[in-house]
Amino acid sequence: MPELPEVETIAQGLRATIVGRTIQKAQTLHPRIVRFTAPHEAAGQTICAVDRRGKLLRIHLRDARILVVHLKMSGRLWVVAEGTARPAHTHFVATLDAGTELVFVDPRRFGFVGLLDEAAWEQWEFVRTLGPEPLESTPQDLAARLDFPTSRRAIKAVLLDQRVIAGVGNIYADESLFAAKIHPATPTSKLSAAQRLRLACAVQDVLHAAIAAGGSTINDYRNAMGAPGLFQERFAVYGRAGLPCPQCGALLTRLRVAGRGTVVCPRCQGTGSAAHTTPRTR
Repeated sequence: MPELPEVETIAQGLRATIVGRTIQKAQTLHPRIVRFTAPHEAAGQTICAVDRRGKLLRIHLRDARILVVHLKMSGRLWVVAEGTARPAHTHFVATLDAGTELVFVDPRRFGFVGLLDEAAWEQWEFVRTLGPEPLESTPQDLAARLDFPTSRRAIKAVLLDQRVIAGVGNIYADESLFAAKIHPATPTSKLSAAQRLRLACAVQDVLHAAIAAGGSTINDYRNAMGAPGLFQERFAVYGRAGLPCPQCGALLTRLRVAGRGTVVCPRCQGTGSAAHTTPRTR
C-alpha cells in the first residue's frame, strides 16, 4: 500500500501539473470505487490546491468541495495526455482544460474516489481519529505520541496505528525501527524516553529520505507522471530477509509482528519479546 512518502510524492506532482486547471469532463467507470458524492460531479470545477492527510490525497475545488482519493493497495493516480490509451482497470477519468487527463487506475479496486465538502470532511470519523502528521510534529511531540507506559503492544503495532501517527505503513515502520535500533516486537511500555525520541527522529529522517527519492516502488506504485520511486534501492531491511544487514553483516530475519510480515537484524535490533513474534518461513 502506498504510504506517506508515495502519497506526498503524488501530491507534489499533481500540484505542479493540475492546480489552476478546470475539469471539463469527469467519468466514473466503476461504481465500486465511489465514496461520498460521485466524483464525476466535479465536472466544471477548477482545481485550487492539492494536499495530503495521512495516506489520503485531497484535490480542492473552487466550490470548496474536496475530491478525496485513497489509493489503498494498488491504486494509481496519473496525469496523461488526453487521448492516451487508458490502462486496464481505469475507474475514473477527469479531462482537464490543459489537454490532459487525471486517471485513477486500481486493479484490485480497494481504493476510492469521492467528493465531499469541508464540513463532511471534518465530520468523517476516519479523519477525526487520524493521528498527527509525523513531518509536521517536533521529534519531542512525536516521541510523546509513542509513550504508552502500561501497554504491551509491540512498538511496530503502535507505529502502524493511524490513530497514533498518520501515514506510516509496513515499509517505513520496518525501516524506521531498524534506523533506531529497536526490535519491532518490543512492548511499547519497555521503551525508554531516549529510545522513543530516537525512534521519532528515525521516522522523520526515513520519511524525508523516501520523499526525496520519490517513494518506493514494490509492485504498483508510480508517481503522478507514471515514473517509479527509487527508495526501494536504499532499503536496509524491508524485503531483504536472508540477506546481510547493511551495517553489521548478520543475516536479516523474517518475523511476523502485529500480524504483518517484518524483517529485522537480530544483532542490531536485539530479540524483542517472544510473546509478540512468530518466525516466518518462505
